[in-house]
Amino acid sequence: MRIPVPRPRSLAAQLFAMQAVLIAVLVAGYAVFSYVSDTGQAEDAAGRQANAVAQSIADAPSVREAIRTADPTAELQPYALRVQRDAEVDFVTIMNTKGIRWTHPDEEQIGQHFRGHTERALRGEPFTETYTGTLGPSVRAVVPIYDGGRDPAHIVGLVSAGIRVEAISARVQDQLTALIGVAAGALTLGAIGTYVINARLRRHTHGMNAAELSRMHDYHQAALHAVREGLLMLDGQFRVALINDGGRELLGVAGDVVGRSVAELGLPAPLTGALLASEPRVDEVYLTAERVLVVNTSPVSGGERRGTVVTLRDVTELQSLMGELDSERGFTQALRSQAHEAANRLHTVVSLIELGRAEEAVEFATAELELAQALTDQVVAAVSEPVLAALLLGKTAQANERGVELVVSEDSRLDDGLLPDTLPARDLVTILGNLIDNAVDAAQGSVGARVTVTAYAEGGELVLRVSDTGAGVDPALGETVFQRGFSTKPAGPGGRGLGLALVRQAVSRHQGVLAVAEADGGGAVFEVRMPLVDGAGGSATEGTDSGSSSGSGSGSGSGSGSAERTTSGSAERTGSGGGSASLDGSGSADSAASKGAAVSRGDV
Repeated sequence: MRIPVPRPRSLAAQLFAMQAVLIAVLVAGYAVFSYVSDTGQAEDAAGRQANAVAQSIADAPSVREAIRTADPTAELQPYALRVQRDAEVDFVTIMNTKGIRWTHPDEEQIGQHFRGHTERALRGEPFTETYTGTLGPSVRAVVPIYDGGRDPAHIVGLVSAGIRVEAISARVQDQLTALIGVAAGALTLGAIGTYVINARLRRHTHGMNAAELSRMHDYHQAALHAVREGLLMLDGQFRVALINDGGRELLGVAGDVVGRSVAELGLPAPLTGALLASEPRVDEVYLTAERVLVVNTSPVSGGERRGTVVTLRDVTELQSLMGELDSERGFTQALRSQAHEAANRLHTVVSLIELGRAEEAVEFATAELELAQALTDQVVAAVSEPVLAALLLGKTAQANERGVELVVSEDSRLDDGLLPDTLPARDLVTILGNLIDNAVDAAQGSVGARVTVTAYAEGGELVLRVSDTGAGVDPALGETVFQRGFSTKPAGPGGRGLGLALVRQAVSRHQGVLAVAEADGGGAVFEVRMPLVDGAGGSATEGTDSGSSSGSGSGSGSGSGSAERTTSGSAERTGSGGGSASLDGSGSADSAASKGAAVSRGDV
């Protein structure tokens, strides 16, 4: 049989018991101390009162005159009783120097010897003592009576006034009763206050004991630092109450930010507005200087607003991959369309051969390849950097499918190896790809729809310029267009207004400049300038010079690989009519050439 182990008391219960015992001990100790102190003070007060009464009697002239008479008791006894009553003492005894009483509250004791010490008083020293006499224990004072001088030889009698200890105890008892009442009241108020405080503590700690709270704290700290996503907790005044390591990294904040307002963290305005909003936010995308974040906020309330829980997820890489996926999807659609047109042209070639017009069939097929190679050579001669060349060829095909002519300007000159390692190809794809996509969207449907791309290196800077023939950008919105969420197009399932914001983020990450202006022939022109490292800046000049020489022989120089594949492809197609398969197969090794071929066939 298993004996159940009782659950430890909650932290609030333990504190309540400890505080109750502490208050009880303090009150009891104070009561005992007060009683002892009051008893001592009462005895001291009684001694001072008795000494004052005895001294006043000893100094009275009528007392000295009565002592000189033959029967001092006759005059002193009524006087002593009157003083005893008025001074509120229990006895007043006047005696001669031998201690024989002249007065006493009990007349039978008159003429008897005084019970107590008188030696010091006979030496001229008034004193007080506690002594047990005929009336019981009492605090008494003994004072000498002088007549004619102040030395012991002139002492003619003694006066003793006293208060019984029983009367003193009665006085203390009255004070003790009041003290006990005050102590009980203090104990009651302390217990009530402790109960109220601990009831509040019990609610806040949910009835957990110290071990459970300690274990929860350990779990909390472990989970807080183990979670890779960012976690941010704000209080009711939107100040940072808690932030984990992931949150610091994703928001780019350093130092002690706990207790600071969200508005003081230096975050982008849209993200700051989302964190300060009272309504919850679900999977909203925001940009920081270097990251793309998905933000979720959830208010914490318990009858009143207590704060906000914010979770942050880094989707920078995912967003970049989504952009690449969109590009690949566009390429696929372009290839599907081109395959349809290629099939039509292939049927034309086959039909010409079947009609016995072999020369016309060869001429038709050769013209197709020459146009494809001409476009590829044109792009590669202007921009031989492979990533940008492939991007431009692919975007040209997409633009052509949408009825927009994409042109690489004659001013473009960007050789392979010019870009530094600090400028990754993925960022270039993000920048130039989004600018071209926005330009194609703007130019589509306009008269003479056209997008012009310019790329070159100048003065240690990489310059990328994209212009279109669309409606242009309102000058008043020159800064707003780069903010997340801004778009002039209808909202899609995944939302819009992120492309230019990503461009600005990537440009800022490389200390570049992004500007928008009105194009000469109407429309908008976006220009990006990003610095190149010193070594790359030197190679930029060399690349420009060498590019001009290689450009003249692009058919055999920079585009030699493409020329070889095109030659073999044309030979196979001429011989067997299966050239399209060979061209696509060779294109897998060089995406620029294959996409260029697809563009050329679409343009014819």
